[in-house]
Amino acid sequence: MSDRALLFIFSVLVIGVCLGTCGALLMNGQAETVDGLFLILMCLAIALAFGLYLVFMIRRAMEPPPPPPKPAAKPAAAKAEPVAQTQAE
Repeated sequence: MSDRALLFIFSVLVIGVCLGTCGALLMNGQAETVDGLFLILMCLAIALAFGLYLVFMIRRAMEPPPPPPKPAAKPAAAKAEPVAQTQAE
């Protein structure tokens, strides 16, 4: 499995857990306390951060691949000249 697929699955899992925690806090009535409100805000912030990462990852995957580089054209008329050798005295 590629690293992008693993990160995608992990992000979806984190978002699901955060939203599930928010739902459980709301259903249990614990969201009426200060601690519950803070926990809901933290879960929503984490879900938002991972959601933005997923949006970035999906948009990047949908971009067309860059064109392959063109090979450099070598001029056929150019000939290599011999290198003059000199002796040091």
